[in-house]
Amino acid sequence: MVLEKINKLNDIKEIPKEDYPVLAEEIRTFLIEKISEHGGHLASNLGVVELTMALHLALELPDDKIIFDVGHQSYTHKILTGRKDYFDSLRNYGGMSGFPKRRENCCDVFDTGHSSTSISAGLGIVTANELTGNNSAVVSVIGDGALTGGMAFEALNNAATLKRNFIIILNDNNMSISENVGGMSSYLSRMRAGEFYNDMKNGVVATLNRIPVIGDKLVSKIRKTKSSIKQLVIPGMLFEDMGITYLGPVDGHNINDMVKIIREAKKLNHPVLIHVMTKKGKGYLPAEKHPSAFHGVSPFNIETGQPITRKDKPTWTDAFSKSILTAAKKNDKIVAITAAMPDGTGLKKFKKLYPDRFFDVGIAEEHAVTFAAGLASAGLKPYFAVYSSFLQRGYDQILHDVCIQDLPVVFAVDRAGLVGNDGETHQGIFDLSYMSNIPNMNIMAPKNKFELYDMINFSVDFNHPLAIRYPRGTAYEGLKEFRQEIRLGKSEYIYKEKDIALFAIGSMVETAVKVRELLKKDNYNVTLVNARFIRPIDEDIIMELSNNHNLIITLEENVLNGGFGEKVNRFILEQNLKTDVVNIAVPNIYVEHGNVSILRKEIGIDCDSIVTKIKNRYKSEMN
Repeated sequence: MVLEKINKLNDIKEIPKEDYPVLAEEIRTFLIEKISEHGGHLASNLGVVELTMALHLALELPDDKIIFDVGHQSYTHKILTGRKDYFDSLRNYGGMSGFPKRRENCCDVFDTGHSSTSISAGLGIVTANELTGNNSAVVSVIGDGALTGGMAFEALNNAATLKRNFIIILNDNNMSISENVGGMSSYLSRMRAGEFYNDMKNGVVATLNRIPVIGDKLVSKIRKTKSSIKQLVIPGMLFEDMGITYLGPVDGHNINDMVKIIREAKKLNHPVLIHVMTKKGKGYLPAEKHPSAFHGVSPFNIETGQPITRKDKPTWTDAFSKSILTAAKKNDKIVAITAAMPDGTGLKKFKKLYPDRFFDVGIAEEHAVTFAAGLASAGLKPYFAVYSSFLQRGYDQILHDVCIQDLPVVFAVDRAGLVGNDGETHQGIFDLSYMSNIPNMNIMAPKNKFELYDMINFSVDFNHPLAIRYPRGTAYEGLKEFRQEIRLGKSEYIYKEKDIALFAIGSMVETAVKVRELLKKDNYNVTLVNARFIRPIDEDIIMELSNNHNLIITLEENVLNGGFGEKVNRFILEQNLKTDVVNIAVPNIYVEHGNVSILRKEIGIDCDSIVTKIKNRYKSEMN
């Protein structure tokens, strides 16, 4: 096997050229086998095998630098830098990350996880190199989906001022997670269609050369003018007009051609963009046919492509999908927005049933928020379904464009709390903090799927900014007998006793139920309250709990700083209440990748850890 010869950085340079296709095939087989066992990002990695090999062959690593946008396509890079033997620990707690990590390898030069960042980061490294006299090459790899993000255009605009080499590789597979949409997607489609550029350029040159006497002079003159032949055949020439040399489109699966073009690009003393065409999921038929489904996968059967463990119960995303469809059927003012994730956020059925009321804006969360604000200002009822960690990218727009105007935009905040194997960049543990301090913002979190239905119904007639946050995974179906009417800022008693009060929000209500059961076995009296609202907080129920309990335990799946528990603490201090409070929350840290149950235990928000904290605190209070 050729892959057996790849054990450390630059081993690929010892591989004969005739063995490159064999190595590419073996890498694909390796990735399919490992990801089928452990889960991970499959389709994106299969699509860039040859491109990554070409980068390692054409560059001098680790001196030269590669920055991967998002970074979920870095598995081949990890193999070629000597991490092949760590794939059994991929995305496991304490194991290898599914994204580039600077602490993991010197060739992972920039931590990534969110999109549209690589050009900005690369430009920063190029500029630093210029100031320090470092002449190494810098390559930023960005997908056509990520190029829809506004930050990428800001970086391109800034990069055009460079007077030294900077290589941008546009990995064009016509996909982000789902199929791309919008003007940039259409522009790139025109460029890639039928090898439009190369065929047309050659045709124009041949035609002009056939003109007697003056033909060759015309060709020479056109080549020297600002409006080159590329201007004649590609409308707009976006990148060239910005001052960035455009090369392509080129076949991203032809290793030798890619090596040549990267080496040539290194010789230029200004920014150059190489437009590379790849196929997402290449080499594995199920992933080629359904690249969205094979973006991020759990363990699956290689022969069928089917997940080994099939879900039997509806997820929180399924519950949202069902509830928004029900609401939209009754109210034609309801519109739905996604930032390139109709499948992941549960809006696929909405898109099918209400195509005129569905909007996919591409990877552009900032735009999505202000777009929703515009819709709301014109009398519609927009729902922006988005992952918690991606919504934070639109913070200024939430504050400035939605909340200052007090517009009735609803944020359906999916993947709130710990999400597990994608690690620090994807954990949804900051949304309560970054949203709850914005005036006019209201925040709810359901205890179970039935309450999520009720909260969506409540949101339809609520005429102010509102966020409904819910976690990843199977929707909790317990406590369905407790279904009190939802009123703004009002909590819900589940069990009413004395001594110890569990005051839980959202997903932590399920945990609180189990904590209460364990405490009851040891004869503790325990009240359980479903907070429902983080903002406005239920001050009346805090007063009641303080009067009747020695200890209040707040429970949330959010960082402690700025979260639900701190708001309870502040109110108790302001009112000079005498009850003691313990805040159960995520520590103020970035939580790494790993199974959620393991992560909960490690950070102390699992049932056993919580029970131990409560017992110790209660005993100290009684002594």
